Amino acid sequence: MKPRLLIFGYGFIGAAFADATRAGYDIAATARSPEKRGELTAQGLTAIDPAAFAPLAEALENAAGILITPAPNDNGCPAFAALSGFDLTGKWIGYLSTTGVYGDRGGGWVFEDSVLLPTSTEGRRRVVAEQQWLSGGAHIFRLPGLYGPGRNVIERLRDGTARRIHKPDHVFSRLHHDDCATALMASLSRPNPGGIYNLCDDEPAPADTVLEYAAALTSLPLPPVIAWDDPALSGKMLRFYNDNKRVSNARAKAELGWRPQYPTYREGLSAILTSIQTGKKE
Repeated sequence: MKPRLLIFGYGFIGAAFADATRAGYDIAATARSPEKRGELTAQGLTAIDPAAFAPLAEALENAAGILITPAPNDNGCPAFAALSGFDLTGKWIGYLSTTGVYGDRGGGWVFEDSVLLPTSTEGRRRVVAEQQWLSGGAHIFRLPGLYGPGRNVIERLRDGTARRIHKPDHVFSRLHHDDCATALMASLSRPNPGGIYNLCDDEPAPADTVLEYAAALTSLPLPPVIAWDDPALSGKMLRFYNDNKRVSNARAKAELGWRPQYPTYREGLSAILTSIQTGKKE
């Protein structure tokens, strides 16, 4: 029998992780709704209601690793509370956090040992959730903006939802979801309980520069420029532009032996365009 991996909270990265590991592992994933569990079952996954004690206990007993993906609330990570009564000793645990825990650094570089200075409520919640999972020997993965097929600026240019927002000297880091999955797999094969890793590509860049590249690549028209502090923008968008930093992935490369397949947005978007044009998954 294959060893099992449990994905607690099946979303964008959970799906990428499942695709990357299903050849070597039996994949179980939690979903609250019967409809979502039906979708997971149809994909060949073992679907579990996280509130159903017996199926969850069985999945955990046989699990070699657990990936934790839910966003935290004011009390921290809901998965930490849900799993607190189980013995997770000896299992690889990966918790997906965000680079929002670093806050604003005026465009400077941040590393895993940088002081955490979150500027948002979500960032502060992530710090609490990280502390919870570190107490249980988890691996912490701090993620930037994620993109991939179905979730990228090319799709937004095509459907007319792209916004060309400009803030002078503002940069952020990003990561293709397949590169996130391979980094998680690298950690799974090289466990380091309590390890903290920034996962991102090699080139922080302004959001409007990425959008302009996508438009040139696809010959799609660029939307008009919008000032970053335009009051018509959502609060979430304004909070995004409050933080300005460059995130280093040097530790993940050194300790996990990981290298991104898409080291910049250029390779990632080119691969996505090819998949759109050919109708094939990357």
